[in-house]
Amino acid sequence: MSQHPNPIRVLSVDDHPLLREGIAALIANQSDMKLVAEAGNGHEAIAQFRAHQPDVVLMDLQMPEMSGIDAIIAIRSEFPDARIIVLTTYAGDVLAQRALKAGVHAYILKSNVRKELLETIRIVHSGKKRIHPEVATQLADHAGDDLLTAREVEVLALIAAGNSNKLIAEHLSITEETVKGHVKNILSKLSANDRTHAVTLGLKRGIIEL
Repeated sequence: MSQHPNPIRVLSVDDHPLLREGIAALIANQSDMKLVAEAGNGHEAIAQFRAHQPDVVLMDLQMPEMSGIDAIIAIRSEFPDARIIVLTTYAGDVLAQRALKAGVHAYILKSNVRKELLETIRIVHSGKKRIHPEVATQLADHAGDDLLTAREVEVLALIAAGNSNKLIAEHLSITEETVKGHVKNILSKLSANDRTHAVTLGLKRGIIEL
């Protein structure tokens, strides 16, 4: 297969080597694309972007050491024209909102990589944007929702870690009554039946991570 004279130069960022191998294999079969570098976390992604200045970046969001969101913000602050595609397991609206606000050009789910990735790379390289329909639906469903405050997110994360109200109060240096107030607000804003349900919804929507 002859290589295109000006192939789309791609940087692949994911902490799972197997996924990176799969992406590398997909790109290797395309005459108009070339994988120029790989990275396993956000810090490596920034370094590889500086070294190669690729046309398109494929970015996982949840990685060790430095998250994909932080890497996207850092790359686009230094290279405002960087074109970034998020590849994630999560369709959560809050996570998607954060990524879109950081300036990504496309948001696709890892379960659809084989079907959608190559076309999405070409679309983004041409200057257009793309959001997976499931993600777009999540964004639309929660467009008018009352967002959790930063403190409520902290409380929800501590609930997810298995802490009681008493332990949360100690950890945050607030009273147990204040914690109860935060929990009440969290349940109301998320339309959750109980603490466990709130944690499930928080994880699904990308409000908190485990």
